[in-house]
Amino acid sequence: MSTLVHEGSALAYRLQQQLLVTVCGVTQRIARRALLDEREEFTSTELHALRRRHGALLQRDLENVRAGVYPRSLLFGLPWQRYARLLPRLARDVPHMMERKKRGGWRDLPADVDVRRYPPYYRRTFHWQTDGYLSEHSAELYDVSVEFLFGGMADVMRRQCLVPLHAAAQASTRPLRILDVGCGTGRTLAQIAAAQPAAELAGVDLSPFYIERARAELPHAELVAGNAESLPFADASFDAVVSVFLFHELPRHARRTVWAEARRVLRPGGRFIVVDSVQRSDSQEIAYFVDRFSRDMHEPFYREYIEDDLAAGLRGEGFAIESVEPAYLAKVVTARTPHPGAATP
Repeated sequence: MSTLVHEGSALAYRLQQQLLVTVCGVTQRIARRALLDEREEFTSTELHALRRRHGALLQRDLENVRAGVYPRSLLFGLPWQRYARLLPRLARDVPHMMERKKRGGWRDLPADVDVRRYPPYYRRTFHWQTDGYLSEHSAELYDVSVEFLFGGMADVMRRQCLVPLHAAAQASTRPLRILDVGCGTGRTLAQIAAAQPAAELAGVDLSPFYIERARAELPHAELVAGNAESLPFADASFDAVVSVFLFHELPRHARRTVWAEARRVLRPGGRFIVVDSVQRSDSQEIAYFVDRFSRDMHEPFYREYIEDDLAAGLRGEGFAIESVEPAYLAKVVTARTPHPGAATP
């Protein structure tokens, strides 16, 4: 893996990301005004803070490549052709999402799906997206819609989990066995595979439709449709567990059940790496944008999540916290399971 990012590549990357965030931001503002008659009311101070966080993550992304944490190809790894093909479908879907938001249609799930198979908190149209997480249509549009929502920064935020994974791999004498909890369509696992090609990968997600899409992208990973509150894996069977953008969509009791399950399947000294939304304690300078997310999207557990500090909660489940790092609109919390006989800080 080349660890060098030439000046031309760094400039191309920054231009790519600036174009994405600008185009997506302008399009979102136009759609909000045209379809919902809403206008943004952030201050120049809040906007400056958001831009500073954006620039800091881009710089860290480049530094991670220079340090050999992950390959340069990930900087330009968005599947542009597939996303371009899907954008017209997404555009046709947006008015339906806005109409669903206006009338509060969070129960609009497919009639041919037995929703009783899923926990009550899952039976809803998160993000107001068509079918929630329970259709092939939703699985196909999910990645491009999330990249659009975050201005091309979703994959950048996701791959910050690769930094502690790199440290774990450097300290190990054998390839890591890694589990992605709430793996969705496999975007995070694909980036892990690029950075850790020798690693043994597994993933679990509640949506069988998202798991099928992940299988098409990652034929060599062990992918299971199942509930993270009862992981279908043996005790102490993984070196690392990763979870990306899951916990803000779970109620408090479910979060803690999943944390306990992550600890169960981790080996002593194993790492639990969480990438999720910023929380109130680390986002006061961008509070407007954090609060707007819960207003704009159907995220019924988000307001409680931002007050439920991840590091404190994980300590309560017996993890030792290694680090908490900002990542634009996200944060990366790295925790470890204690070795036998070790005290948990």
